[in-house]
Amino acid sequence: MGIAESRIPQLQDRVAGLSVPASAWNAKNRAAAVERLQSMGLPAPRDEYWRFTDPKSLNAIEAPKAALFDPKETDVFDTIDRLEIVFVDGVFDATASDELSGSNMSIERLSDAEGQDTHWTADCYGALEAIGQTPVQRPFAALNTAYATDGVLIHVTGKVEKPVNISYRHANETSDAILHHVIKLEEGAELTLLENGPAAARFNKSCEVFVADRATFHHVRTQGRDHERRAVTHIFADLGTESVFKSFTLTANGALTRNECVLRLNGDDATAHVAGASVGDGDFHHDDTVFITHDAVGCESRQVFKKVLRNGATGVFQGKILVKPDAQKTDGYQISQSLLLDDDSQFLAKPELEIYADDVACSHGSTSGAIDEEALFYLCSRGVPKDQATDLLTVAFLAEAADEIESDTLSDLIVDKLEGWLERHRP
Repeated sequence: MGIAESRIPQLQDRVAGLSVPASAWNAKNRAAAVERLQSMGLPAPRDEYWRFTDPKSLNAIEAPKAALFDPKETDVFDTIDRLEIVFVDGVFDATASDELSGSNMSIERLSDAEGQDTHWTADCYGALEAIGQTPVQRPFAALNTAYATDGVLIHVTGKVEKPVNISYRHANETSDAILHHVIKLEEGAELTLLENGPAAARFNKSCEVFVADRATFHHVRTQGRDHERRAVTHIFADLGTESVFKSFTLTANGALTRNECVLRLNGDDATAHVAGASVGDGDFHHDDTVFITHDAVGCESRQVFKKVLRNGATGVFQGKILVKPDAQKTDGYQISQSLLLDDDSQFLAKPELEIYADDVACSHGSTSGAIDEEALFYLCSRGVPKDQATDLLTVAFLAEAADEIESDTLSDLIVDKLEGWLERHRP
């Protein structure tokens, strides 16, 4: 089915100022993405998976202005020994970045690689995004594949001891950045990827991750600081036999954030954990949309999402587990919960299970509520000030999501950031 005629002018206006980067090996991939985008058009509020999140500001011709926030704090992962890669409003900053090299891996920028005649990414770039368009269309992912100006290409052949940190910095109030990363882990390889920063006034990012047999990929990212920023991000991953994929996202602040995660477990005994903790105050809209497909025997998936909302903030969770007929002995778990600190905030949830195998253990749950008054009374009766008691209970609520992080050091760091945010946003 072609694009609705009413959507054609909007799409044409949206991409009028964009151009497909020239490339020898990647031209076909980008052209195919342009065709996908043209067949879908941009999302509309009446679309099934956009009815909780208005895409108007993401569809706009120009990025809405986002005031810069002086963080007065160091980079989130400054205490971690890491390889640093910095983008400022979507432009690579060589001065602030480390040398793009490391043991057991190669790292290149997408913009540099496209000047070559051939590249290992030719069979990877846009491949998972294309598969991920079925059964749910993801127009902003297709737009990203077609028009991304840069990104990192990481090929991992063994265990990488030092995490790779991609730091996104925001310096222009009207910046509009599009970045695309491709990460390929060979059999038995292991990598930890960190991401942090506001990135731009409007940010569109995609990350395609290929996890081969018995490989391990850990991912921890933070999204915060500049409150007026808007972002739509995508993670696509393909998991091989006995592979491990674990991703955690902390989101604090942001006028609009839409994080999509699309995972396919194609090898037996693969494991995929996706978790997130978000805290929002006031004009805050945060949307987690997850789609996990089980297509192999004995695989495990977990979705754990917690949101704390106040002063009219909105949280959205759309999560689906699809179990194919041959995916016997699947273990799928999904939970989404919100803590509403006032009567003005709201949490909108759409959990889904679609199962075609008979030997499975799948469950989902979604709850929304206020602070436990009995627990709050107990802490206050022991001399804890009410504000501090509320923060303690809030951190305890978010801890289940943070516990999904494999590294205790990173988990503790995330909890510290949550405590700091709550302290700064006390009524």
